[in-house]
Amino acid sequence: MDSATGYRFEGRDYPVCTDVSGEMRIAFVSCNGEEHGDLSRDPAERDAMWARLGARHRAAPFSLLLHGGDQLYADEVTGAHPATRDWPRAARRALAPETLAEAADALRRAYWARYRDALARPDVAWLAARVPSLAIWDDHDICDGWGSLLHGEERTPLGRALFAAAREAYLLFQHATVAGDLPPGRLDPSGAQLGWRVDLPGLTLIAPDLRSERTRRRIMSPEARGALRASLAAGAAERVLLISSVPLLGPRLSLVERAMRLTPWMEKYEDDLRDQWQSYAHRAEWRRMLRAWPGCTRRGTPSRCFRARSTSRRGPRWRPRRGRSISWWPPASRIARRPGPMPTCSARWPASARRPCPATRSACARCRARGGSTPRSATS
Repeated sequence: MDSATGYRFEGRDYPVCTDVSGEMRIAFVSCNGEEHGDLSRDPAERDAMWARLGARHRAAPFSLLLHGGDQLYADEVTGAHPATRDWPRAARRALAPETLAEAADALRRAYWARYRDALARPDVAWLAARVPSLAIWDDHDICDGWGSLLHGEERTPLGRALFAAAREAYLLFQHATVAGDLPPGRLDPSGAQLGWRVDLPGLTLIAPDLRSERTRRRIMSPEARGALRASLAAGAAERVLLISSVPLLGPRLSLVERAMRLTPWMEKYEDDLRDQWQSYAHRAEWRRMLRAWPGCTRRGTPSRCFRARSTSRRGPRWRPRRGRSISWWPPASRIARRPGPMPTCSARWPASARRPCPATRSACARCRARGGSTPRSATS
């Protein structure tokens, strides 16, 4: 690690910075492209960030290149066969076995060609040949919105064929391996999900797979979450870097997400909001994910590792209409309650009154809003 090294290929030398014992320089990339017409764009415009990253590497070499998802925008791959060209509607139609086999073979060839053309671009290839890479995939490495599609197209025979072709190409081009020989450091020994962990001197890198087992109601399976917890319980370096293809922290857009379902012309964007950790469908899982990390409090409000606030104890924020009694409904997310008996709340007074509720500090889930002032008519 303390000496210059590299390799020779076809008569050309490629230096590699392998010193990871000191101030290691890491580069992070994601979202390499666009959904439509990506590879036909002007190279100077499309690969401008790759060229800039290469210039920085020449000035001060990187030891590692982290790919956080969407290394490939493979959405146009679905046009490889007539049976798949109107994806995702195509997945809802029944296909003859012969047609399905032809479509699967066309998809495999299309993914191969897409990776070949995307990675052979000069600015991309120059950097990838000189900096070791670690990658985790996201939806566009398969197709837009994979796992969050509105009608469950992922579970159809054509959807499974699409996923199998994308997974085969992902393992080959992004991990240099095949399905029967998964890369070392994987979190799930069964290979059902492709998350991984790599330990370097003073640094642990963990990248959970947020796509292989995703559905509209979950992001990771219970087995995947258990494997992640077991990896953390086994110990880690002083610094832990989590590579999450979907950011754990961000704006809450649940109301926008619900509104999109009421407008058919906006449903095509609804999968982008359902992808988020803080979607109303994934809120409870988001809190469990935060609690899995060292330094987070038991209630789900991170104390040191994240600056975020969970809604599991407070409920929604609302303003009552003056002069009326109101009934309070729980938030859309699941409410975490303490074990033991639940005291009742029989408070009934006008909405304009402000009086502490005796059950606020107890396990009464209907009495947690606005710091204990509970102008409501409700019972537990």
